[in-house]
Amino acid sequence: MKTYRDEAIVLRTHKLGEADRILTLLTRHHGQSRAVAKGVRRTSSRFGGRLEPFNHIDVQLYRGRNLDTVTQVESIHPYSDALARDFDKYTRAAVMAETALKLTDDDVDAGPQQFLLLLGALHALATGRISGQLVMDSYLLRAFAVAGWAPSFFDCAVCGASGPHRSFHVGAGGAVCDTCRPPGSASPDPKAMELLGSLLSGDWQEAEDSSARVRGEASGLVAAFVQWNMERRLRSLSLIRHFPEGS
Repeated sequence: MKTYRDEAIVLRTHKLGEADRILTLLTRHHGQSRAVAKGVRRTSSRFGGRLEPFNHIDVQLYRGRNLDTVTQVESIHPYSDALARDFDKYTRAAVMAETALKLTDDDVDAGPQQFLLLLGALHALATGRISGQLVMDSYLLRAFAVAGWAPSFFDCAVCGASGPHRSFHVGAGGAVCDTCRPPGSASPDPKAMELLGSLLSGDWQEAEDSSARVRGEASGLVAAFVQWNMERRLRSLSLIRHFPEGS
């Protein structure tokens, strides 16, 4: 069918011409979609505000050869309103959206899981019930696990020897035992490794009991792990380092 309808999260937008906008959407059932929203930059647009980054929408699209076209859109959760008012939250949402953009490119099958994971993370970030730092780091670890790069923070990622282990190496996949420990491995605080395990499993009670120092160390390991496996820099992640939570 030429027309289809789906839930979607707006990952990115680009200006097109004088009044149009190109959107990159992560849909629930159709994977990643690039679409043109015509006339949305005009003040008279009926749904321009609904198509801001991070919004959760119900959208109808018309399939095109290179780009689809937005024909209808309804707002479900306008997360952009809350996130745009807080620079820390906005930059963390940008990191998550950029990650989802790269992990779901040309992978329709990853759509449903990645969609629900991002939706839950944006909701937690926008409502502020959980630390934004914890939300972002948990999202990153779980998104990579869904994509096939699940790190280990207890057993050895190389030989499987039962942990806990004191060393961590991003290239090896996480925790490593003394036998498998590659040169250049980090020796993080055991509490940071415990926190990483809690973030990967979604154990928020354990995660929220962690100290700011432990969270900072764990967050650095997450950033290193993500960029190693992505094989490229996440541009938005560099902003987090300059504006840490609570600054």
